[in-house]
Amino acid sequence: MPHVHYFWGIPDEKTLDGIVQLHNKIFINADELVKKAPLQPNILFVVAMIADQVVGYKIGYSLSKDRYYSWYGGVHEEFRGKGIASMLMEHQHRLVKDKDYKIIETKTRNRWRDMLILNIKHGFDITETFTDDEGIHRIVLEKSLLNNKEEW
Repeated sequence: MPHVHYFWGIPDEKTLDGIVQLHNKIFINADELVKKAPLQPNILFVVAMIADQVVGYKIGYSLSKDRYYSWYGGVHEEFRGKGIASMLMEHQHRLVKDKDYKIIETKTRNRWRDMLILNIKHGFDITETFTDDEGIHRIVLEKSLLNNKEEW
């Protein structure tokens, strides 16, 4: 299993570069991530690494004093199906709960079905769906971090 590291704030250059490279393979919009990440309040990077290679990450930021947004996450295709995404999600939820956030929110698309299923398995509820400005159907999910029964 990989080692998990986390950073409240922007990670060191080498780690950030590994995240950006992986992000580009999955989402193809790393420029947006690099530009927007420093502007987000209480940004948290949770990173799975094997040796010096970033094999997965989860990024989120504060929406309010008690609501946190899980923004981006992904696992390198060679390491999928090994529980890394669940491990990253559990770490993220524990860390933000420890900072007194009460609710975690995320958005996904039907296209990312594995992520939708993972979110539901980890206690998220679908709260709404909408079509964004680009005509893409989005699914909004949220989870209470109060009385959370996940094993950390």
